[in-house]
Formats: sequence, C-alpha cells, structure tokens
Amino acid sequence: MCSSDLLSTLFCATLELTLGKALLRLQCQLTSMQWNFRGLDMKALTLTLMLAGLLPAFAQAVEEPPAPLAEITNFRQYSDLFSSAGQPTREQFQTIADQGFERVVYIAFTNNQNALPDEDLVVTGLGMEYMQIPVDFSNPQPYHFYVFADAMERAADQKTLLHCQVNARATAFSFLYRVVNEGVPVAEAKADMNTVWQPNAVWRDFIFAVLEENNIDPNCEGCDWTIPDSQ
Repeated sequence: MCSSDLLSTLFCATLELTLGKALLRLQCQLTSMQWNFRGLDMKALTLTLMLAGLLPAFAQAVEEPPAPLAEITNFRQYSDLFSSAGQPTREQFQTIADQGFERVVYIAFTNNQNALPDEDLVVTGLGMEYMQIPVDFSNPQPYHFYVFADAMERAADQKTLLHCQVNARATAFSFLYRVVNEGVPVAEAKADMNTVWQPNAVWRDFIFAVLEENNIDPNCEGCDWTIPDSQ
C-alpha cells in the first residue's frame, strides 16, 4: 500500500486518476521500495506534476549527485561521465577529483568575481585535465560550442565537469551537447536546463543557431522558449 504522508498521497491519487488502479498498485509498490517521502523528493514531485499535466511529458533526467558534489553551485549530473555546475571553490575541486572526475572545462573568464585566477594550476595539480573556452555571456558563438563538443568527442570516456559561474552558460552547452551529440530529446534536455534557468534572448538565439546548423527543430511539445520578463 502507499505511504500515508501528503506527497505520497498526492502521487498515488494522481496515478489513480491518470493510469488506473492496476498501475497505481504497481507504482505504489515501486514507490515504497525506491523513493523516500520523508523529505521533498524531486523525482516523486516531478513525476506527480508531470502526470497532473503541470510539466511537459519529458521530465527532468538529471541524476541525483553524491552529497559532496551537491554542495557545488547548481551542480547537475547528466550521466556517470558528464556533469555541469557553477563555479567550484578551491576546496571543492579536491572533492571533484576525489569523485573521479578526469577533466574540467571552464567556459567563462578568470576575471569574473568568484572565479579562481589560478584554476588551471589547481585543477592540473589535482591530476585532472583542464580546458578553458572563454565565452562572452553577451555574445556566445557557435564555434565556442563546437570547440567544446570536439574535445568531448575526442575523449568521450573521460569523466568531465563543465562549469561557468552559475551554470547558465554550462547548462546551455550541456543542452546542446546532449541533443546534438548524444541524441537526447529536446524536451528532456530543455527540462534539465530549465532547472537552472530559462535562456535570455541572446542565448536562445545562440541555441537555435546551433540546432539549425544540425537540422534539429527546437520546438517540441511542452518546450517554452519565451524570454523571461526580467531579461
């Protein structure tokens, strides 16, 4: 039977309305085995809202990262080999190395307020490879993405952290790499990007340009590319 707490009750009620009682019983059994409802579990909440029609059909695919990595600004884990984040601290780079990362790609400028001017030395000193692609936030260009994508493809088996300052640039690049190079559906990758931000006009146009060059339609069911009012 389903757990009696509020989130579990909402989840099971939604399933009953949407999928029927038979699937409800099966899903609740899986829920009781796999999901912990003592706190706000994002997987359960996401699926509940998706089934209720409040999220697009493709929900977030980001994985739950190990606890030490979750402390890094806007850390997002897409697979065992690829993650993105905002700016790690000097100490957090040690954590990144301890978690098995082999390569760090930085796509911003070292004169940013919270950047580490000696990040290259910090990263390589921990035994990881370091690559920097200085991407102007106000003027990203497709070739910036292709430099990153080419490096990823040349060493596809390296566990890689892509980062900028707050994981805005990096989630946009991650979206494009996953869609263009890994074949992830646009809706799924965009839902993951939207856990950090909704791209402004400059970045939306940049994303659209790269997708067009690769014959990929950015429009999909549930995909909202509306520019936020604040931008």
